[in-house]
Amino acid sequence: MTSPKPRVVLGVSAGIAAYKVCELLRRLTESGHDVTVVPTDDALRFVGEPTWAALSGRPVFTRVWDGVADVPHVRLGQNADLVFVAPATADLLARAAQGLADDLLTNTLLTARCPVVFAPAMHTEMWEHPATRANVATLRSRGAVVVEPASGRLTGKDTGPGRLPDPAELFEVARRVLARGATAPDLAGRHVVVSAGGTREALDPVRFLGNRSSGLQGHALARTAVARGARVTLVAANVALPDPAGAEVVPVGSATELRAAVLDAAATADAVVMAAAVADFRPADYRESKIKKVDAEPEPIRLVKNPDILAELGETRRPGQVIVGFAAETHDVLPNGRAKLARKRSDLLVVNQVGDGLAFGRPDNAAVVLGADGSETEVPRGAKEALADAVWDLVVARLGRRPPD
Repeated sequence: MTSPKPRVVLGVSAGIAAYKVCELLRRLTESGHDVTVVPTDDALRFVGEPTWAALSGRPVFTRVWDGVADVPHVRLGQNADLVFVAPATADLLARAAQGLADDLLTNTLLTARCPVVFAPAMHTEMWEHPATRANVATLRSRGAVVVEPASGRLTGKDTGPGRLPDPAELFEVARRVLARGATAPDLAGRHVVVSAGGTREALDPVRFLGNRSSGLQGHALARTAVARGARVTLVAANVALPDPAGAEVVPVGSATELRAAVLDAAATADAVVMAAAVADFRPADYRESKIKKVDAEPEPIRLVKNPDILAELGETRRPGQVIVGFAAETHDVLPNGRAKLARKRSDLLVVNQVGDGLAFGRPDNAAVVLGADGSETEVPRGAKEALADAVWDLVVARLGRRPPD
């Protein structure tokens, strides 16, 4: 017996970014979701009803009085597995926070007992206004996931925070929230820092010492944390991946740059997860011009140690802060992991085997998560999102009942 398709109500409010939501709808329907689009009347000024109907394959509901016999203003919310509003304008956020029910979309929000996600999009001044920030805080306090908007080009010549995140990344948020079912966003009100990718240490203007880390695991951790309600700072070292929706992304290159960014973000963080592959060494001397190939043997490259960021985090942590490290090992995986856990003073250490096509650049991963309390949690090979969820489960357990700052 096959399971029914997940039922998604896609709410669309009146913002120019509504045209981008067509791509989100396409991804939802093509991946097997049953999607009902509920646009506001003014949203139809940007994208018309025939477009939503054609892409969803279902009738489009717009007014409380449409199909009254089926009581759509109650049934849509009651029957949904997810309500996802994109774009969520300042007006829609205000009406939702106040519990108004003046159109079909706000009625649906009031009757929904499933997870609700808002993806705001508006001008920077509107997003940063105290009224909007208060409305966002209210919605989050009620269990909704409000995805932080991206920064970039807005309408006209304006740029700044308020841009709707990439539809492909919004789809990942929807997918992760649906995977958790009715579970409350247990990282709501928390600030978490995740590092991702691999650092590069320059030899000359052309060459560098680096590693094979792609950043996929760090991005999976960031995406999953957003879906669980966290405010996420992602420090990304040389990552060629789209920014996860809802995460503040800080791009860095070298280990020293990553250290500065992580320590700065960690000052207000409840948890720090160091998934990046940080170079242990860097060249002692940087050549200002390209090193030329000559007949003689090249001079040896003298290396010096990079700062130990994970150990520094362990020594300087805030009270109640949870520190998570990663250890990529090629042999003696668990013994090396246990020694590193003690040395770094981390709460958790995610130990995985690398080499021979494992971990780096792959969509799957397997690991054993070692705890400073002596615990060992084995995570079998699977999607990197599954490992990310397992890590956040262990972090949440250690954050315990301490209230967010």
